Amino acid sequence: MTPFTREVIRVLKEIPAGVVVTYGQVARMAGSPRAARQVVRILHSMSEKHQLPWHRVVNARGEINVPDEEARAEQRHRLREEGIPFTTDGRVDWDKANKEVDQQNKR
Repeated sequence: MTPFTREVIRVLKEIPAGVVVTYGQVARMAGSPRAARQVVRILHSMSEKHQLPWHRVVNARGEINVPDEEARAEQRHRLREEGIPFTTDGRVDWDKANKEVDQQNKR
């Protein structure tokens, strides 16, 4: 396992419930801002083995970017259960999601 992969796994495991991030944000937090696609590969190949919260990661437009329809539905369901708001067109509502996180951090 590469040092970057280990760091991505560490970053992913630290994403708390009720928080959603992008592949690019994970790549930046893991030390390689241009490696968003590698984050996708790590999530795809290692989520089950490392019990990663894969559902808390979306693309930069706030879209669920999973090709399998059943997995997309599961991701949306898990995010909604954690209180993540969506826009009418099905994207994460970043403004509302960020406000809720900011309010939680102020408590």
